Amino acid sequence: MSLLVVGALHWDVVVRAPRLPELDETLRGQGVTYQFGGKGGNQAVAAARAGAKVAFAGRIGSDAAGRALRDTLLAENVDVSQLQQGEGASGMSAAIVTETGEYGAVIVSAENHAFDLARLQIPPDCRAVLLQNEMAPGVLSACAKEAKEAGARVIWNAAPTAGVTPGDLTLVDTLIVNRGEAEDILSRQMDLDPTAAVAALALLATQAEIILTLGSEGVAFKAPDGIAKWQPARPVAVVSTHGAGDVFVGTVAARRLDGRSLEDAVSAGQEAAAAHISQSR
Repeated sequence: MSLLVVGALHWDVVVRAPRLPELDETLRGQGVTYQFGGKGGNQAVAAARAGAKVAFAGRIGSDAAGRALRDTLLAENVDVSQLQQGEGASGMSAAIVTETGEYGAVIVSAENHAFDLARLQIPPDCRAVLLQNEMAPGVLSACAKEAKEAGARVIWNAAPTAGVTPGDLTLVDTLIVNRGEAEDILSRQMDLDPTAAVAALALLATQAEIILTLGSEGVAFKAPDGIAKWQPARPVAVVSTHGAGDVFVGTVAARRLDGRSLEDAVSAGQEAAAAHISQSR
């Protein structure tokens, strides 16, 4: 059984600073690193590290960043036979990580948005397709349709939520969102109890299991035929939360692929994310 991840790749420029700058303000930073990123790429690597057999479909440019992105996937034992290459620049992001471990980022999609859907193939042994919302419009619905025809589950991390439609929510088997994304989908501030928010999301994605991540407040989740539950976050010393959500999503996908229950998969995702945010990178 395998997992196909269809998503974006970004070469990340990560700057450490005491805080996020105000508008028109220049801060003196404390260091910079260059690293592999993009929600699709990060989630593929996390799933592979969690033991899943992972293939990746995406697009890079013909630049040094693209070569580094490909090499990282290969080093993590991810199948890159569906990694396309264009003549433009690879996707990139610029992120600022604060002393408290919080961050803000800007992404530039570049070649990611030139992904050729006509070249996408669902592997014969694929049992789940993992998607995000960083790709060009139309990718979700097209990939979900192909996945369903191949008998594979559709796991969707609806991030970012720009352009999400009610119809999109009917295509997925697992919906994973954070607090801000849930607010956008529900068109309201998260004044609901987390389990009530999960129940509200379930009314929109009627066939899906729902997972709502809440950072330091834990995770709420619900199976289609079950009641909403909540698990507390793992207490750890935070170094940086950058990429923690992707580690959680990739680990959950891997655990659902190998037959773990929703509750067990959420627990495994929390453990992996907690280990990630407590590591120096």
